[in-house]
Amino acid sequence: MAGGDKVVLVTGVSRDLGRRCASAIAEHPSVGRVIGVDVVPPRGDVGDVSFVRADIRNPVIAKVIAKEDVDTVVHMSVIATPGSVGGRNTMKELNVIGTMQLLAACQKSPKVTDLVVKSTTTVYGASNRDPAMFREDMEPRRAPRAGYAKDVAEIEGYVRGLARRRGDCRVTVLRCANVIGPHVNSPITSYFRLPVIPTVLGYDARMQFLHEADLMAVLQHAVADGAAGTFNVAGEGMLMLSQAVRRLQRPSVPMPGFAVGSLGSALRSARVADFSPEQQSFLTYGRGVDTTAMRETLGFTPRYTTAEAFADFAAGLNPTGGRAERALAAVADRLPSTPLHHERAHAPLTGPGSVPPVVSLASTRRSRGDARG
Repeated sequence: MAGGDKVVLVTGVSRDLGRRCASAIAEHPSVGRVIGVDVVPPRGDVGDVSFVRADIRNPVIAKVIAKEDVDTVVHMSVIATPGSVGGRNTMKELNVIGTMQLLAACQKSPKVTDLVVKSTTTVYGASNRDPAMFREDMEPRRAPRAGYAKDVAEIEGYVRGLARRRGDCRVTVLRCANVIGPHVNSPITSYFRLPVIPTVLGYDARMQFLHEADLMAVLQHAVADGAAGTFNVAGEGMLMLSQAVRRLQRPSVPMPGFAVGSLGSALRSARVADFSPEQQSFLTYGRGVDTTAMRETLGFTPRYTTAEAFADFAAGLNPTGGRAERALAAVADRLPSTPLHHERAHAPLTGPGSVPPVVSLASTRRSRGDARG
């Protein structure tokens, strides 16, 4: 156990990521004790974390906070997938009602001086009207009307209300990009683990990722040295969906948007992947967030870039494409692509007698893009 004096309560520890984050917080020198709460016990090793069975939807959570002399609360039990808890109604109850009860308990306890909420960049939505990069003070172009994004928007509203009522309590909201890594099970990692990856025809989404190790690091930082406010948290750089699929060496199938939606419903029903409408929007348009405040105000810089986080995730997956196609890709990567080839590859045909453009092997590979594994 660390030798500090902070007493931290972490919600959502029955899930693997919550359990591991609670263990990481317990290892920080400023932390003396960590109490993990959830409705069911965690299945793995919790390290120096004391588990208390409690439902944050119940006012009993206030008694746990008072009894354990909690001064710092880390809220991680916001559910992204209705299938994991038995349906959308239960998911909304856990997310919204649970958060309201937890915040009420925090407000009543004079000992609680710090609140850290793991939120998500999903709150910004994804549409064709989005800015290149969302800053923390920006609103989504289309207000979420249902699902996880609507829950998160409501949760953040309640958290801002607590911050106004308890000026003596430091409130930190971490809007994390999609967390990815070898041990992460989430809607986006389930999507990338599919043997054949469906994409939306005509679109190439921009993506940012946060490595699982950096999620643990930013939570440690927010508990010990964080600043009050709302912060976008993501690895540096962007990755296009087509680039991600190529790096996985998995075949993809470009499909019209309505077909991707129908497939997503089938995958969700079969519990193969949780393919929600908001995820389909993200895979169509993508999203970019500005992380200047994370570095300059919060004082945190992720160890992994977006590309490095995705590479670490991809390293544990077996390619599902054909060997010949992978061999061709390896050769194409070593060949130069000349400007002339590039121009010809993108030159339009001007008439019935036009000669098809000549392209290099590398350009051919790029134009085929997602069609190979």
